Amino acid sequence: MDHILYEVKDRVAVITLNRPEAANAQTMELLDDLDAAWTRAAADDDVRVIVLRGNGRHFSAGHDLKGGGPAPEKLTLEYIYDIEARRYLEYTLRWRNVPKPSIAAVQGKCIAGGLMLCWPCDLIVAADNAEFSDPVVHMGIGGVEYHGHTWELGPRKAKEILFTGRPVTAEEAEKVGMVNRVVPLDDLDSASMELAEQIARMHPFALRQAKRAVNQTLDVQGFYAAVQSVFDIHETGHGNALSHSGLPVLMQLEGMKKNLRGQ
Repeated sequence: MDHILYEVKDRVAVITLNRPEAANAQTMELLDDLDAAWTRAAADDDVRVIVLRGNGRHFSAGHDLKGGGPAPEKLTLEYIYDIEARRYLEYTLRWRNVPKPSIAAVQGKCIAGGLMLCWPCDLIVAADNAEFSDPVVHMGIGGVEYHGHTWELGPRKAKEILFTGRPVTAEEAEKVGMVNRVVPLDDLDSASMELAEQIARMHPFALRQAKRAVNQTLDVQGFYAAVQSVFDIHETGHGNALSHSGLPVLMQLEGMKKNLRGQ
């Protein structure tokens, strides 16, 4: 688990993405280790709050398909669907529903799959240099696998960032309610931990029930069903790409992100 760091301090579990040289791009192995860290924090009775953060200049550049492990000689939609259903959709929904409050601390770039790490968290504290984007419409696909866009931004703003691929600034994200707080970059870790420690002093069962009440309300409004349905819409983009080029659309993201790692 070299690319995921884990520590517990004052009833707060801190999970750290630790691939700063790759802007914390997510290999399949990293996602498996990240899921293991979430599971560990959820099972630890000494942990009341979970903080997710990233080392380096950027929170996460999204999925790193070059680190995806061995692939079959012939790529099929079934193969892509099975991998993404588990590591992208199943993992993100599981993290969202961990019964303990969670906080994402986001700095720098948070691109595509990066959104699938911070959106499942209950709260987001953003550095003033944070930028959130989902540019995959450029590759002929309608958005990342976990469709939080409409819920996090509202329908019109969600359409704008998907249609244009432009990033949303931390200030803009706070205005629409996607981000709870914007703080100076140098204060990101301390502000996130201060908030986590404040929450950790609350009654743990009450926190669990408060979280469930909000998540359940969103699910009654259609969140869970919508995310499942839009995942299938996402997979049609891969099917279309395979029929034309034989390659998954998301592999083209690497070309868009190749300059990010040195920034």
